[in-house]
Amino acid sequence: MAIVYDTFQRESAPCLPLLNADDPARPLAWHGGEAVSVAQFFAHVRQVADRLPAAPAAVNLCEDRYAFLVAFCAIALRGQANLLPSSRAPQAVDEVMATHPGCYALGEQALSPAPQGYQRLPALAFAPLREMPQMPSIPADQVVAIGYTSGSTGLPSANVKTWRGFHASNAGNLAMLRAAVGASFQIVATVPPQHMYGMEMSVLLPLLGQAGVHVGRPFFPADVAAALAEVPMPRVLVTTPVHLRALVESGIRLPPVAAMVSATAPMPLELARAAEQRFDAPLLEVFGSTETCVFASRRPSVDEDWVLYDGVRLHPQPDGTAVEAPQLERPVTLADIVSLSDGGDRFRLRGRQADMLEIAGKRASLGDLTHRLLAVPGVQDGVVFQLDDADAIGVRRIAALAVAPGLDEHAILDALRQAVDPLFLPRPLRLVGALPRNETGKLPRAALLALLGHHD
Repeated sequence: MAIVYDTFQRESAPCLPLLNADDPARPLAWHGGEAVSVAQFFAHVRQVADRLPAAPAAVNLCEDRYAFLVAFCAIALRGQANLLPSSRAPQAVDEVMATHPGCYALGEQALSPAPQGYQRLPALAFAPLREMPQMPSIPADQVVAIGYTSGSTGLPSANVKTWRGFHASNAGNLAMLRAAVGASFQIVATVPPQHMYGMEMSVLLPLLGQAGVHVGRPFFPADVAAALAEVPMPRVLVTTPVHLRALVESGIRLPPVAAMVSATAPMPLELARAAEQRFDAPLLEVFGSTETCVFASRRPSVDEDWVLYDGVRLHPQPDGTAVEAPQLERPVTLADIVSLSDGGDRFRLRGRQADMLEIAGKRASLGDLTHRLLAVPGVQDGVVFQLDDADAIGVRRIAALAVAPGLDEHAILDALRQAVDPLFLPRPLRLVGALPRNETGKLPRAALLALLGHHD
């Protein structure tokens, strides 16, 4: 008998289901155009779990989304935590492993060099099941994942996730998508499962909802179209502004989608409207962080305000905003500055404390300056950021990188002068072929500084 648990009552049952097994035959994943049932998936989980060594944690290095799902559940089933570095670069993996003595790494590929104690997934056979496996539950307070920040705003830090917390955060995402597309849907995601946004949308939703997920991670527009064609309707495309812009500008025709979901970077309003017109589907933007998981959503083409998920409360503070949410054991303070409305159920972003600039008594935000740079006709991508070193009078310079074929720096600066106070014009502004975005579209500060230095 399945354990029923109210995710908003922390004192309830001590165990929670590892996956939604109400219908063992439901498609949990789509692999090579074929459906993989919940029952078949769990048989693979058990096959892998039986081979894992005793350890407190494992770095989940699986590239294939289905392999990641299997490894994630197998690691959790053994009572271990999935370690999710901000990058799969050897140095990042080694740094995480050094902070977890006795851990190992798990992946489906042959790696050279391989992390110490590397375990390779066995071949997973897709064959008819002779008997239906019994679906397990695991302790609600078990740490199932430790995610690390991307490093775009500072050094990566560990963020512990319990199975109770994941159940609670998934409830909000599931309610949001069910309201948009119905109870059952299929997911194609361009984001990796190791990233917390990818974890929530392409791992937890298939495990805990009535969703199936395409196992690939399509990158180019034609790959996205092909992946969507391999899953039945209704389809939900989980993506980022960078991928979405590429899809819109490619002119490609996609199979019908019921909704698009975006995160990892602010969604420009003009891009949201263009995507909805091009693909005839609503674009839903979700708001969260590695520290909090998703806790709000909006449809930017319709409303600038964000709507909080059930059970979430925000508390504005001078240096940011404290977030209370069902998935959090205690409030988490983010650097985002917000203003509340509708009795505290909605909010509007006013910038980030770290992004706020004050020069000669005037104020601006890096986010707004970046938005104005992107609004310059001909600028395809760009970012405005502040340098570390101050000038002779103690002011830290503002710099910018822009992708703008056909324009020069002077033309962009002339356009910015129409919308930006001269004090906040970026100097230097450098044209580049592409911004150093990581696999989720974010811009690590170290990479920006390195690219700017390369052009000095």
